[in-house]
Amino acid sequence: MESGNLSLTLAERKDMPTVRDVTVKKPTEKEAAACKSWPIWKCEPSTFDWSYTEKETCLILEGKVTVTDGKYSVSFGPGDLVIFPEDLECTWHIHQAVTKHYNFG
Repeated sequence: MESGNLSLTLAERKDMPTVRDVTVKKPTEKEAAACKSWPIWKCEPSTFDWSYTEKETCLILEGKVTVTDGKYSVSFGPGDLVIFPEDLECTWHIHQAVTKHYNFG
């Protein structure tokens, strides 16, 4: 007996987060100071898929990025504090080389 295609991508599951669940804000002075102790990640302009297995918080130091989930998109740049929810599947479009402080968990 064939069950058909029962597998759904994470973006198709209704209980999964979308890009609309990403928080983009300007950090408080306290938040910005705390980020300075986090590791730094850099990437040249590119496009790639990414799956968040845990929450990520990052402070964008340089660059311009748009993240999409196939339906929605969000853009951010220097000075933005960005929080990605656990289980988000998305595509990163790095328009200008990005440098960010990041923290998982």
